Amino acid sequence: MRSCLLVTALVSSLAGTALCFSGSTLPNQRTTSLSSSSVSVSSVVKDDDVQLELTEKGLLKRDRYVATNRFAVRAGKEAKFEARWANRQSRLATLDGFRYFHLMRRVTLNDDGSGINTYQPGEAKEEKMGNYVSFTIWERKSDFSAWRTGDAFKEAHGGTSIGAFMSTMINSALVLKGPPRPAFYDGLLMQSVPPTSIPETENGWRTNLVADGVTNLPAECFVACNQFFVPTENGPAFEKRWADRESKLAECEGFVAFGMMRRDGTAKGHGTSPMGMDEPTYMSTTIWSDRAAFESWKNGNAFRQSHGTNKDDDAAKEKKPAAPAPLWSKPPSPIFYEGTLVITKEEGP
Repeated sequence: MRSCLLVTALVSSLAGTALCFSGSTLPNQRTTSLSSSSVSVSSVVKDDDVQLELTEKGLLKRDRYVATNRFAVRAGKEAKFEARWANRQSRLATLDGFRYFHLMRRVTLNDDGSGINTYQPGEAKEEKMGNYVSFTIWERKSDFSAWRTGDAFKEAHGGTSIGAFMSTMINSALVLKGPPRPAFYDGLLMQSVPPTSIPETENGWRTNLVADGVTNLPAECFVACNQFFVPTENGPAFEKRWADRESKLAECEGFVAFGMMRRDGTAKGHGTSPMGMDEPTYMSTTIWSDRAAFESWKNGNAFRQSHGTNKDDDAAKEKKPAAPAPLWSKPPSPIFYEGTLVITKEEGP
């Protein structure tokens, strides 16, 4: 009976999303390729010659559109869930406006730096974030909209026939605790570097990974996120504070991409549910080649300087003015993921 109810809930929730196994869009923000380096930096990043581009509400204009889908995968079903993704058919990498995709599995970090542990969901509200997240970056929001209303979306989500769609729904009920929870974002202050290697794809999807449903897929990147709970009225000031920060991420070994993701509260359809009061309005997202690269940055000067904790400059520290008041309603909350099934364009995210 419970399985039947779950299938019904999934069908109801996913009739419009078709399980959104890969979602993301990104309206195109003007970007500038800096000839002095291989770093792609958004035009809204502040420097001596670039002015911030703002909306009528004083918010930064988006550089990309990011579509995510959060999945609460049942314990012991993780490898099976990953295999369904790896073995599916998709034309994603061939579509107009596509920039980047990976599937993220949530992990916890040992405080002593000794390793990564499988994430164990706690209280119910925490499960809303899911232990898996699909993450796709598009040039423009219109590119995402074209994908989710086109044939490529139906093919990737078992929507080519009623029978195929129902089979997908039933199989999902056996793997997931409930329906997926889509969340869409405006990608701000984007930075990225061209990848040193590009995973091979065939007809728009990865085909070189062995996914047997028993063993987890290998980690291909490490993703560090920080959730910010910023009231609407503080959005412009919060974004300006980030835009004014000096970033040396692109100089760090193993850096792949960074973006400040602003939750798109206007997004409708596609299974989108209203954003809860306990969900972040902003989330910084940094993609690293692996955890070692993240740890090297966290323990290095670039991190201390960007966070005002440079131990090597006591004189500057004494003269530094007091930190401005927080703009969030509660302290930020970090979360970490391993990324797999990476698909990227030559220019990077």
